[in-house]
Amino acid sequence: MMGRTIIDMSDRVVLVTGAGQGVGRQIALDVAGNGARAVVVNDFVPERAEAVAEEVAKEGAAALALPFDVTAPDAVEAAFARVREEFGELHALVNNAGNAGAGGKARFEDFWSEPVEGWNAWLGTNLFGVMNCVRAGVPLMREHGQGRIVTVISDAARVGEAGLEVYSAAKAGAAGFMRAVARSAGRFGITANSVSISATRTPFVEAMLEDEAAAKEQLKRYIIRRFGTPEDIAGMVVFLSSTAGAWITGQTISVNGGYAVAP
Repeated sequence: MMGRTIIDMSDRVVLVTGAGQGVGRQIALDVAGNGARAVVVNDFVPERAEAVAEEVAKEGAAALALPFDVTAPDAVEAAFARVREEFGELHALVNNAGNAGAGGKARFEDFWSEPVEGWNAWLGTNLFGVMNCVRAGVPLMREHGQGRIVTVISDAARVGEAGLEVYSAAKAGAAGFMRAVARSAGRFGITANSVSISATRTPFVEAMLEDEAAAKEQLKRYIIRRFGTPEDIAGMVVFLSSTAGAWITGQTISVNGGYAVAP
């Protein structure tokens, strides 16, 4: 009896948003390393997208750096048209772009004193950006009768985060949107899931962990007493994007070291 390959990405075309660094970069590399035919590397910084695309190519996959802002519907439509032109199809979409997006900055302050104008950066990237990409990606997936959509959200969506109320709302909205997409797109062979993560050592988070005392206190909320790494997250995303994820849909799966579960 021959064993079967559980995670099979062979002959798949995968687009990863926000893949110029951190978790997105690792997802792009792991998708390529598991046999994907092509990986589309998105970032709003062209140089970052191009650098990761070069790394992807070394893993043996065709690589396309595709800089665009997920919050701009016209740019998103043009980008997915480029994917069709280059590869003819799309098998998996990973919505990883997050935080405050292009030019945004985290503001840990009371919600009621935060300028309303600051909401757009969080909602635009973490909710509307996901919606824009799914809207453009599903028609491509429908053409060959299968697809995987994975959206990286945050545990701020599950348990809330003081000072990041709008971010928490946006990520929770993205998770709800994915559950709805799972229902509407399932008949086309498309699955839709979310991966909920907690503090992961990316350039954005590293800056917040510089306060050693605060970081040590935060670790008390984790069963596994360390912060996550991009590799921790990428494994689950690749799993859901592969043949292994064929009967998993409408779910939010936490990859977080047991955050908010510890007594």
